Amino acid sequence: MNFALILFVLVVLTGIAWVADKLVFLPQRRRAAEAAVEEFDRQQARIGERFADENAPQTRARLRDEKLRQPWWLEYTASFFPVILVVFLVRSFVVEPFKIPSGSMVPTLVVGDFILVNKFEYGLRLPITDTKITQGRTPQRGDVVVFRYPKDESVDYIKRVVGLPGDVVAYENKRLTINGKSIAETPLPDYFDEERIGYAKQFEESLDGRKHGILNNPAVPPFVIGAEDYPYRDNCSYNSAGVVCKVPPGHYFMMGDNRDNSADSRYWGFVPDRNIVGRAFFVWMNFSNLKRIGSFN
Repeated sequence: MNFALILFVLVVLTGIAWVADKLVFLPQRRRAAEAAVEEFDRQQARIGERFADENAPQTRARLRDEKLRQPWWLEYTASFFPVILVVFLVRSFVVEPFKIPSGSMVPTLVVGDFILVNKFEYGLRLPITDTKITQGRTPQRGDVVVFRYPKDESVDYIKRVVGLPGDVVAYENKRLTINGKSIAETPLPDYFDEERIGYAKQFEESLDGRKHGILNNPAVPPFVIGAEDYPYRDNCSYNSAGVVCKVPPGHYFMMGDNRDNSADSRYWGFVPDRNIVGRAFFVWMNFSNLKRIGSFN
């Protein structure tokens, strides 16, 4: 379901109703209200002060309000236009909420985290068409990014940027190397993976000086099983130790922090720049663990 398209349609429909109300229906209701009030005043003048209704001011105001009241179909269309428009603009150009559905980014993000994604940092894109209208900065190594899955662009994925265009990324024997430089890892206490109901080896990885946690399961072999066919697959070499890839121009190599429980670029290839949705930066709610709320690396 394309929620952006649904919002856009709602904006258009409620916007038409809102404009029609302001230009056509509201002036009609105002004329009807003025006519009703004038008729009421004439009736009060005819019966004279002695027999006049003592609640005439309240009756007059109620009569006017009834004539000005929107019909139900306008109340449920035009009245919602400003709210829907604000939601559409904020979601399209400022921040968009997502929910983490899997454990591929554990320990950084866990199932049930509700996150916010910055939509303007990498450049503003028009909703629906995803046409970039401002340049913004390019994704950097270590950014946690939401993107449209290259195999099915109706599905959103979240992973960490590991390789930039032109990088040679190697993940062999469960160690990450970029452009021939091994990425530093510091051992941390073992992590209890609630999804797998077991412990995994935990490390602190540093990408360009940005530190974050990763998990490795010693019981899982290092080689990649079930790599798919994808654009630029010839840029990758698979072996018994893992995989080595050269990232093509305009693309990124993505990996999950839960290295042995993540379907990522090792399996389905590179992410084109046009598929980037935004940078994830904040957990705004986790109903199972309120301590999860906050920013993350």
